[in-house]
Amino acid sequence: MRKYLDENSNELISVICNGCGKHLLVENGILKEGCFEADAVFGYFSKKDGQIHSFDLCEECYDKMIARFRVPVQCREALELL
Repeated sequence: MRKYLDENSNELISVICNGCGKHLLVENGILKEGCFEADAVFGYFSKKDGQIHSFDLCEECYDKMIARFRVPVQCREALELL
């Protein structure tokens, strides 16, 4: 869960893992810890049609989530880190 200074600002003030509740490190509006950010937009054929679900997971919770997958995630190296 991300919190910003106010509605009209992009300045990040905190990130909390939706899985375990851990407060991730944010300094001067910059997230300084690994975090999985998800935004799922549910469409017409879904029971959640018209809903957008957003959440953040710390790396530990992300690892626990993907460990349950029957088909492993695709992993590749990033060519350029921003």
